[in-house]
Amino acid sequence: MLESMGLPLPAESLLITGALFCATTHKLHIQGVVIAGITGAIMGDNLGYLLGHALGMRMLHRHGPKIGLTEKRLLLGRYVFLKHGGPVVFFGRFIAILRMFVAILAGANRMPWHTFLFYNALGGVFWAGGYATCAYLLGKEIERLSGWLAVAFGVAALIVILALLIFFKHNEKRLTEEAMKAAQNDERLREQTS
Repeated sequence: MLESMGLPLPAESLLITGALFCATTHKLHIQGVVIAGITGAIMGDNLGYLLGHALGMRMLHRHGPKIGLTEKRLLLGRYVFLKHGGPVVFFGRFIAILRMFVAILAGANRMPWHTFLFYNALGGVFWAGGYATCAYLLGKEIERLSGWLAVAFGVAALIVILALLIFFKHNEKRLTEEAMKAAQNDERLREQTS
């Protein structure tokens, strides 16, 4: 739960360790570990969403330019997140660094809560349930495989992140123009309805 709120904690390792403890000692039930993992993941992300909704955009506007987040880039981020936010929330659950910040970013970018909740819950079930169940079923074998799996997932995540960065760098101007048009259209719709 705390990692999903944005704190750098080893939630993945905790799930795997708990599942291995269940498999090797039978002193805990795997159902309890799975339920606790899923519940903590979903609750933590919802609290992170609320933090992002309350404080996120204000802090990004204040401190963002110090790290290259100009007004146009913030608008672009909001546009991309609102357009593809569901998959970002779902798949972000499986990337360690993104897992810590995805809920805060969803709240800061004003992703509709019902959409966030759906993808957050879906991601929490697959992530926590999947990791715990697989670790439990593999039992002792996971210890031997975990090093290679961690490296493989890390490399895959790095490749995806680099590909996205390259894509956004090459398409930043076009996407920013689309974001500005979408913002203008939203403003026109609000004026027409008021």
